[in-house]
Amino acid sequence: MTASGHVLEHASAVRIWFNSARIWLARFPLSVIQLAMRIAIGAVFLNSGLLKINSWEFAIKLFEDEYKVPLLDPVWAARLATFNELTFSILLIVGFATRIATLPLLGMIAVIQTFVYPQAWTEHLLWASILVFLLTRGPGELSFDYVIERWFLNQG
Repeated sequence: MTASGHVLEHASAVRIWFNSARIWLARFPLSVIQLAMRIAIGAVFLNSGLLKINSWEFAIKLFEDEYKVPLLDPVWAARLATFNELTFSILLIVGFATRIATLPLLGMIAVIQTFVYPQAWTEHLLWASILVFLLTRGPGELSFDYVIERWFLNQG
């Protein structure tokens, strides 16, 4: 066999190996990835909300001095942010009303990116990407949404 024949044979073997690896990796359950995404992004917002609740005076001071969200009184901004972070993060984590729960958090990211920490765009882009994925693809099979959807489908 010629040198070019060995190269073609080797290239073919490598192509087959990569294709096999791709097929094997594609078998990993998407629902596990969706669960991990829900927990990861939910934990970010839940921890932030818990921090605000546990240090309420400090949270208000942050909204007065550092965050300075326009058009909102700092106390109301702190209340709204805390409510959103605690409520919608828990809904995300358990996978209940997931698509709806992504919307206020996406809104918060837009406000944070625009008015508070514009230099942290890479972190905000990561958070928003996860939320947009969950909004468009759903929470996956390991969620209350999936169980409820299956129940309604079986009723009809």
